[in-house]
Amino acid sequence: MNKNEKFVISINREIGSGGRTVGRKLAEKLGVAFYDKAVIKALEEKFNLSVEDIEKRKGGEQSWWSEMKRMVNLGANGINAARYFVPSEDDNDDKMITDEMFRVEKDLLQDIAKNESCVIAGRLGFYVLKDHPNHLNILIQASMPFRIERIMRKQGLSSKEAEKVIEKVDKMRENYVKEYTKTSRYDTRNYQLVISMDELSEDDVVEHIIDYINRSSKK
Repeated sequence: MNKNEKFVISINREIGSGGRTVGRKLAEKLGVAFYDKAVIKALEEKFNLSVEDIEKRKGGEQSWWSEMKRMVNLGANGINAARYFVPSEDDNDDKMITDEMFRVEKDLLQDIAKNESCVIAGRLGFYVLKDHPNHLNILIQASMPFRIERIMRKQGLSSKEAEKVIEKVDKMRENYVKEYTKTSRYDTRNYQLVISMDELSEDDVVEHIIDYINRSSKK
């Protein structure tokens, strides 16, 4: 990846690994925008977007993305989710988003990456942006004890409750990835970097990624 040209970094991460925080800190370090589920959902809800709406906005005289970004005041310090997604007992393990919702997110991500350098957490970025000419795909993982401890601390859950959350979210995310990409989120061939958080701090990982980018930019 060449950091001197428009780029996109996609971070896929396991819940409880700290990967989302790494993504946010990495974006701050690089001085670019950070986008995750909270930002994309905010855009969809604010504008009630459909694929047709996006196509109409693209056809306008002004850049539709610049207009939307200005209206919702997004950017490197944009909307951020404060908590993990914790599924309820009524959630369907195998429930998928609709094809329309996937197409909306796909179009949003591709246009975001087309218009600016950014870091994107989740949202199938590793797949949706695979044809971007200057991209870096990263997978951030951690051991189960590490993830359980982190979710217990962040959410105030018991060990068993935290483990249940992890198992449920892992299954839902893997089903989602398989449904729309026909691959596994754990297939390391989808990434340039695979990092384990167990022996590292979030800042350590950010510096490791920055070092990798700097080395790549020299080639």
